[in-house]
Amino acid sequence: MKKIGFLSFGHWTPSPHSGTRSAADVMHQTIDLAVAAEELGADGAYIRVHHFARQLASPFPLLAAMGARTKTIELGTAVIDMRYENPLYMAEDAGAADLISDGRLQLGLSRGSPEQVIDGWRHFGYAPAEGETDADLGRRHAEVFLEVLKGQGFARPNPRPMFPNPPGLLRLEPYSEGLRERIWWGSGSNATAVWAAKLGMNLQSSTLKDDETGEPFHIQQAKQIRLYREAWKEAGHDRAPRVSVSRSIFPLLDDRDREYFGRGGKEQDQVGLLGDSTRAIFGRGYTAEPEALIAQLREDEAIAEADTLLLTIPNQLGVEYCAHVIEGILKQVAPALGWR
Repeated sequence: MKKIGFLSFGHWTPSPHSGTRSAADVMHQTIDLAVAAEELGADGAYIRVHHFARQLASPFPLLAAMGARTKTIELGTAVIDMRYENPLYMAEDAGAADLISDGRLQLGLSRGSPEQVIDGWRHFGYAPAEGETDADLGRRHAEVFLEVLKGQGFARPNPRPMFPNPPGLLRLEPYSEGLRERIWWGSGSNATAVWAAKLGMNLQSSTLKDDETGEPFHIQQAKQIRLYREAWKEAGHDRAPRVSVSRSIFPLLDDRDREYFGRGGKEQDQVGLLGDSTRAIFGRGYTAEPEALIAQLREDEAIAEADTLLLTIPNQLGVEYCAHVIEGILKQVAPALGWR
């Protein structure tokens, strides 16, 4: 059994050929798709965060709205770039959104990836300390965020407050019990997966990672997951971790599917440079008739290792079509693979 959710990058463009021509379009449609996915029996509705781009950027108002319109589906991010975040303000926003959704948030964080502008986090007022890289900055912000999510008081109360205080040091409010255990780290390397395990974060691994062995992507990703689980066990955490992988999967069920995706083109891994010098491997997509698709997915070692699968959806094709893709996987593919 696997939890299956969708992952939307929230693209929008004023093009007449796009189903999302404005930021308002993409936000309303993301909420509507979360509702539709819940009705179809999907387990999760996740969004990606990109700054300075015509994509989703500010996750917490959207997650709160999704939480208010749904009842059972998990609501998450994959991922929030922590180089841009004030971890204390983020903890307040996350606590509020989690309370509105009755504890359904699953927040994926990351050190970030190359963005639309040069050093965009500097425009948000953040910079690495002396001797730090921007990756160090993101991980430092994540560690502060994890610490305040413990709910322990750390701030000295004013002796003459505007309103009465509870005794002792004060914590951030609103505080949502249990959110700390629902934080994930989007890891692009084996080393950061081990780091995330030591800190007690769940693992998100997408379709991109450092090419560390030259092996096919799914094999490298499966090894990363196993290293993560070993590190988790060694750390002695008292709960079982969760692991997700992301995939582009399109069953060809009708003429519309064949028109959009039937020509293929992404059936092989790709290798390239991420940033200036990091050799990265990009995982393949899956597009085929259901029977062939099932056979292909059965060979994906990383999907087999994970407990959660996030389906990247073509959000610019609209809610109805994305719901059709999700339903096709839930009904035509997942049962044959033992995911349902």
